[in-house]
This record gives sequence, C-alpha cells and structure tokens, in this order.
Amino acid sequence: MAIRPIIRFPNPLLNEKAQPVTHFDPGLEALTTDLLDTMRAAPGIGITAPHIGILQRVTVIELDRQSGIRIFVNPEVLQRSDQLAKHAEGSVSMPGISEDVERPNAIRVRYQTLLGEMMEEEAKGLMAVCLQHEIDQLDGIFWTQRLSRLKRDRAVKKFEKLTRDMRG
Repeated sequence: MAIRPIIRFPNPLLNEKAQPVTHFDPGLEALTTDLLDTMRAAPGIGITAPHIGILQRVTVIELDRQSGIRIFVNPEVLQRSDQLAKHAEGSVSMPGISEDVERPNAIRVRYQTLLGEMMEEEAKGLMAVCLQHEIDQLDGIFWTQRLSRLKRDRAVKKFEKLTRDMRG
C-alpha cells in the first residue's frame, strides 16, 4: 500500500504507551499493510504502529520471507522463561545502531488477529526476542532502555554522529 515515514529517535512519541485496538475493520488491515511495506523498506524484521506515529497496539514481524508475515494486535506477554539469551537488537527508528540485549529465550503471548480473535502461543529464540522488543515499544519502552547506562550513552552518541554525518 504505502511506505510511511518512520519516527526517528529521540522523538518523544517513542516513549508513549500505545492504546489498545478496539476497531477491527479495513482500516486496521490497511495499517498493517503499510507497516509491512515500511518495515521491508527500512529494512527491518519488526515494526510497531508507534514507529510511524500511530499510538495503537499493533506490530508486524517478518523474520524472513520463508517464516511469513506475523501480525499481532494488542499483544501481551503472559509468561517468560527463566533461561536468558543475548541477541543483537536495533530499531527502524535508530538505523545503523545495534547492541546485545539480554531477554528471556522463550515467552507465552496473548494477542488478537486482524479479525479480533483472541490467540495464545509460545515463541522461542529470535521470534521471542522480536516480540518482546516490539511489545516493549508498544509499552513506550525504547530498546536502548534495556541497555546499561554506558552502552546506552555509547549507542546514542554513535547514532547522533551517524545522523550528523548523513546530513553532511
């Protein structure tokens, strides 16, 4: 449908909590199509509606073309495993920057489909990492907040330098 402009760090909207989706209509489907197009163009493997300035609890994830497109409306983590794993994370709102973040390796989530059906499933590995990352964003927690102060400051400085260098 359309590639939308992505809000860049440190835009305050990235720290706002998204509102639950209450209307499961063609507008929601159009939003998820735009999110997918925007994510692929970024490029990224996950995106939320807040990344494009819409404070609704919607995320689209596509780990790779073979795994397919996953849409999660109003997702929430129900359970987290005790086993932790580190994985490089970044954001379409902070391109060019990534750092290792430690998160539970497996989770159980509840979410709704585009039709409003309630679903529950377990996610492991990269899907678990990606879902936790995107749900954090829906809760107004930008991924750098999961870093130590030192790593966070370093990532922000690196991004500021990248942004300056790109402006020329």
